[in-house]
Amino acid sequence: ADGTTAVVETAEASGLALLEAKKRNPLIASSYGTGELMLAAVRSGAKRIIVGLGGSATNDAGAGLLQALGVRLLDKNGNDLKHGGAALADLATIDISTMDPALKNVAITAACDVTNPLTGPTGASAVFGPQKGASKDDVATLDAALAHFAQVIDSQLGVAVNDVPGAGAAGGIGAALKGFLNAEFRPGIAIVIEQSGLDAAAQWADVVFTGEGSIDFQTKFGKTPAGVAETAKRHGKPVIAVAGHIGTGIDELHEVGIDAVFGIAPGAASLSELLADAAANVTRTTEQIVRTLQL
Repeated sequence: ADGTTAVVETAEASGLALLEAKKRNPLIASSYGTGELMLAAVRSGAKRIIVGLGGSATNDAGAGLLQALGVRLLDKNGNDLKHGGAALADLATIDISTMDPALKNVAITAACDVTNPLTGPTGASAVFGPQKGASKDDVATLDAALAHFAQVIDSQLGVAVNDVPGAGAAGGIGAALKGFLNAEFRPGIAIVIEQSGLDAAAQWADVVFTGEGSIDFQTKFGKTPAGVAETAKRHGKPVIAVAGHIGTGIDELHEVGIDAVFGIAPGAASLSELLADAAANVTRTTEQIVRTLQL
């Protein structure tokens, strides 16, 4: 609403959900579309871009994104690299002189909820590659290609990106944003709380409701309900969470400020039925919770 901040969501431009399972191939999938949206934002007058990192179908360390912004990634013969993470194995030269100059006046914030490095056993390829269609051999190929990319960035630009927490987010787009655009990394929930005015709203609320598709002990590791609870507890407010599915270890969530958890499923049903009826199920469940509070 400030007229100068743009939000670009990786999952909506280069997302896994945009591809049928049979078409997923992280060896060639490119983040180019995400870069196109960033460039469009800059040319529309944006002075700050928040890039949501997550849900990508890519494993190209943001190479496609960089190419869309004008960066040239060249092989030993001076040819532009093809799209996809595997092509980075052939990278010889990085030319940033052709990058759109307007980007110098834009602040980039990466909304990132993971701390994975670019490569290695906890890197982009090993952890996220398989869900994007990578075989065991593909993971090895991609990890080596991304490691080479990081080495070239370090040697030619003097920026070390491989071990930066969050560099492996969104198939390595985090590394590109950090290495080429000096992006600030922040947890997604922190940005949402700031932009939505949640802290101010929590001050006058009687009860704070939050929710998640599937809630379990992992929720406490920086996911939305945990962030909401932390904000609410600063003002001494009770917090109730509703979820489509309740997993294991929800008792651990009480330690981070979530006072009670309720599932919204009315009974046994298929996932498609539950998704289709989600709004009605949330409404029914929260009405019953509030009725209980009024007793």
